[in-house]
Amino acid sequence: MTFFVRSHNGTVPGVTSTVMGMTTSASVPAGPDSAIARRGTVTDRLVEANEHYAAAFTDPGMDARPVLHVAVVACMDARLDLHAALGLELGDCHTIRNAGGVVTDDVIRSLTISQRKLGTRSIVLIHHTGCGLESLTEDFRTELELEVGQRPAWAVESFRDVDQDVRQSMQRVRTSPFLLHTDDVRGFVFDVRTGLLREIDPA
Repeated sequence: MTFFVRSHNGTVPGVTSTVMGMTTSASVPAGPDSAIARRGTVTDRLVEANEHYAAAFTDPGMDARPVLHVAVVACMDARLDLHAALGLELGDCHTIRNAGGVVTDDVIRSLTISQRKLGTRSIVLIHHTGCGLESLTEDFRTELELEVGQRPAWAVESFRDVDQDVRQSMQRVRTSPFLLHTDDVRGFVFDVRTGLLREIDPA
């Protein structure tokens, strides 16, 4: 498993980018005194990677308010590197991610706090090709109920048409009574094969 830590200025034109590669699986100490060698879990490796990161970390002195006053709602899919794909730096935006990148009540909660308390004005919604939710149905909730004896209160939010689901998410944002700024809401589908965004017409 390989982790990459991108420098703060990695996407600014004219500024040299520093990318540090960290191959945690190969760098795990093998000595008998190593806790990671004894446990060897993925989380242990992440903690070790953080120690390397913290050793070179400098407090950027940023405010909690995003520099670009934008919130990005996207799928949790591991293939989406939002900062790299959108040319963003640390501190530029709020990122809100869930399965499918759909606008649920909890996403509205986060967006409301983002706008009303932390100054964001624009909202970008990003779904992607080949999403796992396209292979699910609401039957998943029934399967869970049969397995654990309790039906989930949440909806799966599965879909078949990714473009239409982006439109639905845009509509949910634009009609929310809790959001102050709904003039600049745009939706996209990210192509996991090409890395390109395709904008979705809300109509």
